[in-house]
Amino acid sequence: MRIIAVIPARYEAQRFPGKLLADLAGKTVLQRTYEAVQQTKLFDEVWVATDSDAIARHIKTIGGQVYRSQFVHGCGSNRVAECAEQLDADVIINVQGDEPFISTQALSDLINAFKQDSGGIIDLASLMIPITNKEIIENPNVVKVVSDNKGRALYFSRAAIPFMRAPGQVYRHVGIYAFRKAALLDFYTQAPTPLEQAEKIEAIRYLEMGKVMHMLKTDFVSVGIDTPEDLVKATALIS
Repeated sequence: MRIIAVIPARYEAQRFPGKLLADLAGKTVLQRTYEAVQQTKLFDEVWVATDSDAIARHIKTIGGQVYRSQFVHGCGSNRVAECAEQLDADVIINVQGDEPFISTQALSDLINAFKQDSGGIIDLASLMIPITNKEIIENPNVVKVVSDNKGRALYFSRAAIPFMRAPGQVYRHVGIYAFRKAALLDFYTQAPTPLEQAEKIEAIRYLEMGKVMHMLKTDFVSVGIDTPEDLVKATALIS
């Protein structure tokens, strides 16, 4: 099984433009993410897919592999899919460019989901983490997920799902994906779906297309960098 990581790297982030090239303790945020993914030694290749000439030049200067997007994309999965079309791979893992503290164990768990899927049932896999804080559960910026008793995603929402009439467990979606290449390319050819557009959650498109998404429980807490304040906190973690 040939497994490749693709890091989508958009320059114009809404809340923190240029964040991927921001300095994080002597290296850019993107370089630290790229090197962290490489250092897991889980992948046959690691690529960056970008819409930015500046990012493309940067990755080349550190000896990385970069794909320059030819099209404007509305979501990260489409950028990854355009790159994946050019790659010889069975499984593609999408790692966000602002994840310098990515977990080797979390990535390994995603890969193993496919290695153990002898029947080829799973189209893609992702991660979820239990949450108990009421404010986080009710925060529309936090995507929640519910799954069936086989671990397959049933729905994602910005609302608090499931609605709890009695104490129970709620899960937050951690946006790291592993795809069979065919499933990713199917996504790329499908227009955004109604529920995806309503919630503004791209993962819903896979469910509306009838894809099987396996959800894995994790204790990995993402330390993404969305604001200048997040960058300060990340620098402190490295220091």
